[in-house]
Amino acid sequence: MKEPDWSHIRSFLAVYDEGSLSGAARRLGLTQPTLGRQIAELEKDLGVALFIRSQRGLTPTDAANDIARHAQAMSAASSAMIRAASGGESDIAGTIRITASDIIGAEVLPPLLALFRSIAPRVTIELSLSNRVADLLTGEADIAVRMLRPGQQAIVARHVGDVGLGLYAHRHYLEAAPKLTTPRAMLGEHTLIGFDRETPVLPDLSENLTLVRDIFSLRTDNDLAQLAAIRAGCGIGLIQHGIARRSKELVPVFPDQISARLEIWLALHEDLRTSRRLRLMMDHLLAGLMDYVNQSQPSRG
Repeated sequence: MKEPDWSHIRSFLAVYDEGSLSGAARRLGLTQPTLGRQIAELEKDLGVALFIRSQRGLTPTDAANDIARHAQAMSAASSAMIRAASGGESDIAGTIRITASDIIGAEVLPPLLALFRSIAPRVTIELSLSNRVADLLTGEADIAVRMLRPGQQAIVARHVGDVGLGLYAHRHYLEAAPKLTTPRAMLGEHTLIGFDRETPVLPDLSENLTLVRDIFSLRTDNDLAQLAAIRAGCGIGLIQHGIARRSKELVPVFPDQISARLEIWLALHEDLRTSRRLRLMMDHLLAGLMDYVNQSQPSRG
């Protein structure tokens, strides 16, 4: 078996992610014929078929699914190597790649990162939003903001605190909808917004309400889409208190009866602790996220 060309592996990952030659070509800035030739050459080098061609696009074979995670690890390692080489430790410069959940990454981190850039303008920040737990061991990211405790060895983790969540709805929705009486009655009388196929990392809200797919009338696995739907007045859904309190239009629903908490952790690989720019970013994020945690506690009366 011939050792594959790295550029062909990169093309394979693009096609694997996009599901078509056209989408992968746009992503990589290549032509479809060039991309097709690279995939064909990779299949020849590996001795296996990687995609099934059909009118619906390209469907990965079992072999493609098996090698995809290895190719992804190679891609992450390459990116980590480039980031490591991009900044010397004699100055606060270089690149920091941060991964966070959709909500934290879009709603909480931007002002913290803006402030950091004013402190260290020579640092380039890469922000990856995903609810998937990025693997710090393979270099997918330098720093991770996670909503559960990291379980991997060689990872340095700091518990920032617990964020409170509650049910909220736009006041316009509540004005038009039936009067709220009890949490149980809410299930049959109101539009609840929640997940579709994925089960989020959430504890039970209370004995009055268990989060299962069937109770939701508007379903999406994208947390930002859920938040947008609540803000638009589509129905009732879970929001972190610190985010909901930014808008006077969002009204808490049964705040004394229904609540939940999520842990926030900051994590990085132990080998990166000596990096000045990463230490500076970790300290900065820790302080900023601790302030956010304090803003996200349940109201006291």
